[in-house]
Order: sequence, then structure tokens, then C-alpha cells
Amino acid sequence: MLGEFYDPNRDVRIDTGDRPHWSQSSTITFITFRTVDSIPKSVVLRWDKEKEDWLSRRGYNALPNWQTALARLEQTLRDEFNKHFNRTREIFLDKCHGNCHLRRPDLAKIVADSLMHFDGDRYRMGDFVVMPNHVHLMASFATNDAMRSQCMSWLHYTAVQINRKLGCKGRFWQQEPFDHLVRSFEQYEYLRRYIAENPAKAKLRDGEFLYRRLAD
Repeated sequence: MLGEFYDPNRDVRIDTGDRPHWSQSSTITFITFRTVDSIPKSVVLRWDKEKEDWLSRRGYNALPNWQTALARLEQTLRDEFNKHFNRTREIFLDKCHGNCHLRRPDLAKIVADSLMHFDGDRYRMGDFVVMPNHVHLMASFATNDAMRSQCMSWLHYTAVQINRKLGCKGRFWQQEPFDHLVRSFEQYEYLRRYIAENPAKAKLRDGEFLYRRLAD
């Protein structure tokens, strides 16, 4: 097994930024990061308003922001919230908005090589898929703070290498990845299927994505 499942009785670290980030040592984490042009700002702002409305309809004050209200939700409601809005985000990403530079095999390989570089040392890497404008992966990290710092390392290194190939400067990735602590074997298997099937759902052809599956 790649790692452990989320245990509410063990220490968990919660960092806040554009969204809450939960991390727990040795726990399998599902992570998504996306290119900076994959979702227009107008769409993100619309989703923020929809999240505030969703929380308000259930009696939670979404001020000063929906992230604060989300942290107060009981687990069942938080899961419902995440399921709904995660699905909305994934459907939009699979429409391949933006430049979709990662459709190029040489650029996708930069990301894949970076994900594998410290596998077995800083983290354990599970299944992943590099899509044209986003990446899904599962990994486990030895400490509560390792997940956030490693994500920032991946994003920084790959952005420098990809921009160099493209002859560009500036941000390549949206800096706040999405992360979710895996809670059961059933959820783990569901996410493995989701990663494997993501290219077909997005109607990609061979060579337009890069998929890696952890050996069973």
C-alpha cells in the first residue's frame, strides 16, 4: 500500500491560503495542480460566490470568506461540499482551456521526471497523470509539513524548466494546489480509477497525456 488512510485521531496540520490544506504524516494524499491559464479568473470568482451561497443556504455565515466557514463544517457536510465543487472544477479542467502546453510529450516528461525524482526518499509516489493543463497524483509524505513544501518544490522546478523550453517568463502554475487526504481503501481505488480514466473522459489521444500507475 502506498501509505495509510486518514485517521481523525492522529495529528493533522491545516494550512490556510486560497483554500485549506490538510496534511497528515504517512497518509495517502490526492493532489491536483493546474496551469495558471486553465481556469479564467472570472470563473474562479463565480465559483467563490456559489460556494458562499451553498454555505449560506445551510446556515453558515460565509463571511469574511468561504474558507473560514468550510473549516467549521462537520465532516459529512465538508465531504458533500468538496464532492460538489471538486466535480465542477474537474469537469471544467477536462475541457482543456488555456494553452495546454503539457499536451507536448517533452514538457509532460519534465513534470513526470520531477514527480519521480525523490520517490522513496522525500515521499512515496503513487499513480499520476499529466494532462494538458493539470496534473493529478497520489503520494504519501513522512511528515505533516512535507506535503506543502514538496508541492512548492515541484511547481517551482517544473515551471523554470518548462518556461525555458517555451522561451517564456512568468507564472506557469496556479500556486495553490488542491489536496485531499484519502479516507478508505474504497476511496483509494476510486481515485486510482479516476486518474486512469481521466484522459478518456477528456477525449485525449495517445501522446497527449502521460500516465503512470504504481505496480500492484
